[in-house]
Amino acid sequence: MGYSFDIEDVAFLRSAAGFEAVTELAKRSLSSSSRMADVAAARKLAGERHAAAALETAMLRRKAQSKLDDGQQWLFTDDALQQATASVVARHRAQRLAGRDVHDVTCSIGADLVAVAAVANRCVGSDLDRVRLLMARHNLDQAGCPAALVAADALRPVTLGTTVIADPARRDGAGRRRWNPADLVPPLDELLDVYAGRDLVVKCAPGLDFDAVPDEAEAEVVSLQGQVREAALWFGALAQPGVRRKASVLDAGGAIRTTITDAESDDCPAEEVREWIVDPDGAVVRAGLVRHYAARHGLAQLDPRIAYLTGDVPPPGVRAFRVVEHGRFNEKSLRTLLRQHQVGRLEILVRGVDVDPDALRRRLKLKGDQDATVVITRVGDQARAFLCRAERT
Repeated sequence: MGYSFDIEDVAFLRSAAGFEAVTELAKRSLSSSSRMADVAAARKLAGERHAAAALETAMLRRKAQSKLDDGQQWLFTDDALQQATASVVARHRAQRLAGRDVHDVTCSIGADLVAVAAVANRCVGSDLDRVRLLMARHNLDQAGCPAALVAADALRPVTLGTTVIADPARRDGAGRRRWNPADLVPPLDELLDVYAGRDLVVKCAPGLDFDAVPDEAEAEVVSLQGQVREAALWFGALAQPGVRRKASVLDAGGAIRTTITDAESDDCPAEEVREWIVDPDGAVVRAGLVRHYAARHGLAQLDPRIAYLTGDVPPPGVRAFRVVEHGRFNEKSLRTLLRQHQVGRLEILVRGVDVDPDALRRRLKLKGDQDATVVITRVGDQARAFLCRAERT
């Protein structure tokens, strides 16, 4: 759950003494083995009252390095950092808001506002948590962001005519993720009632139950460097006409590598394996667009219920798997096959079959100097294994 910051903590952290304390703590290892020494240093630098806040801030800034641009002078709570949108993804989402007046009604520490302010006409943020609002003010000032901030309930509008962004809480008190839109805080249906007639985007976890999402929404699933990061529900004029589901695949810099929607054809057969196996990006799979992706690239499914695709030519710019041998999955036969090919390093991909890759790898007792990938999946009523060589197309 992390340390519970209060207003006095934030005031200290924004002061010269707080800045110096956190800067010095950030130079330490901040590991589990150095915990006692780090705590003692924090008490010396920040005093007993603010030692925990300073130490927590130093650790959170280190965590933020891989997620947020220029976050090394920011203030966070642990929960706020976990839910904050990665800067690359936030900029991607903000592109649809260019030139608008935008209100982030759950602004938290201001991560989305920084991206929005760079393209919007005007923007304002609001939140009920005054500690997070003070942190947001600090963070926006650090980023040179002119957004106004106000303490307000997301379900009690304080602006008129603005485009609305909402990022409802997605974990319960025990830290479990919420998948049903009705369980978000605030709930999706209440947000839609309150902002009826307004253009609205709601950030959600990618595991959201899309069957429970209103038909008028466009649900976009976004991945970054192969990792699914979030879903966004677009309403009103923000939604792409005729699109119910969309997948956007971003590279490390945020450029769109692939985008595909359910408005495209999903004419995709199920066929025997060809020269290549293709594992679509997680955003394509999570958005339910595997067949659409296959149809676009002339691929087929190995099984209508499984996301692995096959074809003679893989799509450009993806990591695909050239099939070497294949057959019914059997551990003994697979072990023999791997020894024949002198495989000592094995990637194991599994779908639709109850196999633990790590446990299987140990049982296979690999020996050799070759790399390989084995795809284990259900085809019809059989478990099949495909020995492959991974290649970047």
